[in-house]
Amino acid sequence: MIAKRQEMSKSQRKIANYLISHQETAPFLTASKLAKNVEVGEATVVRFAFFLNYEGYPDLQRHMQEALQRKWTSAEVFARTTERGDKPEDTVSEVLSDDINNLQQTLQQMDKKEFQGAVEDIIAAERIYIVAYRSATSVALFLEFYLDLVLQNTEMVRSADGVSEHILDIEENDLVIAFGFSRYTKRTVEVLKYVKQKGAKTLVITDHMLSPLTPYGDRKLLAVTEINSFIDSFSAPQSIVSALITAITRSEQDKVEKRLEQLEHLWDAFDVFQE
Repeated sequence: MIAKRQEMSKSQRKIANYLISHQETAPFLTASKLAKNVEVGEATVVRFAFFLNYEGYPDLQRHMQEALQRKWTSAEVFARTTERGDKPEDTVSEVLSDDINNLQQTLQQMDKKEFQGAVEDIIAAERIYIVAYRSATSVALFLEFYLDLVLQNTEMVRSADGVSEHILDIEENDLVIAFGFSRYTKRTVEVLKYVKQKGAKTLVITDHMLSPLTPYGDRKLLAVTEINSFIDSFSAPQSIVSALITAITRSEQDKVEKRLEQLEHLWDAFDVFQE
């Protein structure tokens, strides 16, 4: 950064100065929040990342986080991303804007061939096991509900202690779908290591290529989760899951249509839905 200082514009120097002066907090700021603090446009922040030869602002942000050479606790991240006096009306605008940015960046980096391969692997799988812990279970449960609804071969491994019983007999024609976002759980990585040794196929849904899950994924779908908070934004992972479900059901149209017609009769018989 310092080496390219002479080539920087006035706005870019302001960003560089801020990053250097706030090395412990700046890595956790979204592009919009950094732009607000430096008093430049968000587009200027994004162009600054490209100017430094990064693939985008998330790439620069990950580099800065790694440069800290330590893992912050949730409490530390909260302290560094929270300002006293923030108004709720400002927060909702900020968070929704960050979600929109995450969706746009996820779409831009999406590997369409990898996505198509993931759809084909799910359809071809004999059994599907979904592995997710802590907050990632919220997205995984949605995927389990709809995959098992239409394919009838999906289960989510809910208990960390009971994971060994679930995957003991896993085979090569089975598929494990693992969710993991920073901060990553050791159990997710351990499960992936085991199922790879058993020869099962794996699909990893995570936040970037530096994730400890990616080396164990036959397929990898990346979702941007950055937000100016100690929590992750799951808008992009949720959209990827929705896209997977939609693509699978369209590919298996006749089978799914018959299945849904049968379910409709059952739902009517049990008076499931409010008329």
